[in-house]
Amino acid sequence: MPLSNHSTTVNEAQLRAWLSEKAREFGFDGLRIADTQLGQASERLQAWLSEGRHGHMEYMQRHADLRSNPQLLVPGSGRVISVMMNYLPPDANFDSEWQRLEEPEQAVISLYARGRDYHKVLRQRMQAFATEIEKKIGPFGYRVFTDSAPLMEVELARKAGLGWRGRHTLLINRESGSTFFLGEILVDIPLPIDAPQEEHCGTCQSCIDVCPTKAITAPYQLDARRCISYLTIENPDIIPTEFRAAMGNRIYGCDDCQLICPWNKFAKRTDLPDFAQRHGLGQASLLHLWSWTEAEFEQRHEGSAIRRIGYHRWRRNLAVAMGNALASTKVPDQDKELMRKALQESLPSADSLVAEHITWALGCAV
Repeated sequence: MPLSNHSTTVNEAQLRAWLSEKAREFGFDGLRIADTQLGQASERLQAWLSEGRHGHMEYMQRHADLRSNPQLLVPGSGRVISVMMNYLPPDANFDSEWQRLEEPEQAVISLYARGRDYHKVLRQRMQAFATEIEKKIGPFGYRVFTDSAPLMEVELARKAGLGWRGRHTLLINRESGSTFFLGEILVDIPLPIDAPQEEHCGTCQSCIDVCPTKAITAPYQLDARRCISYLTIENPDIIPTEFRAAMGNRIYGCDDCQLICPWNKFAKRTDLPDFAQRHGLGQASLLHLWSWTEAEFEQRHEGSAIRRIGYHRWRRNLAVAMGNALASTKVPDQDKELMRKALQESLPSADSLVAEHITWALGCAV
């Protein structure tokens, strides 16, 4: 059927094939299409929010109605074009990541955050992609999203067939594992929709078993308040003492549930320089990162997703990791002494948030 109100020469099937080809030209590793009806996912969101599992992420509660109905974001939209982009740099190695977690004096930053901010990378490419669609069919109603608005992007991508929900709640793709970013374009074009993928987790629950803080409380159930990614990134306050030891040396995010996932043996590497690690973040020690001044933090994290947590949360996270290092028998005494001295010297000038965590860290010394 020809595209109503958009074209009399390009039909839906032809445009669908063109979209996939053009998406590859813009560096996307997959494109699928769904309608905007969320069904029971909206009810599950409301239940999750009513239980308070979103923690300090008030924006999720504040915009729950928009999350439940994408058409409120783009009136007249009936389709979502979901795209994926792999982010693992060529030198990423899961075995090495596990090894770093066993080296308490080293700093561990989630793989996705070691390069350029994915919001910037995807948004620029998706906007250019949407412009190309407009050139193809003429003006149409649309809006581009890259984890930047109240949209249930994982659920829409699941519905479109980019993957299935793993038991850790992340999306898993047969060919790419789970190490990819998502982006969306809500459109008012009556495109043909794709079918969802079947689930392929079987009886595996490795992600549940490996979670350091037991944040995955049951299959497909995540309590964000316990999740290290939430605690180190979204949480603006004191990190509860009950979770500090379990954080280990993770100072920004946590990859454990992805590192353990059998499907990530298929994780695809990217050749995009944007996602290559910057400033040695994959090899940095806690002491080295603690030595950064606020000006150095701002300058070195320019264009990075890490910058948005700010210098004080960065220091808060580092202080917890240094406390865990001071409590470890794996760290040489001379390294512990350097950490202890660095923490003590910083305490007088620290704000109340960081000071509380420094004091705790100093109390961990053995």
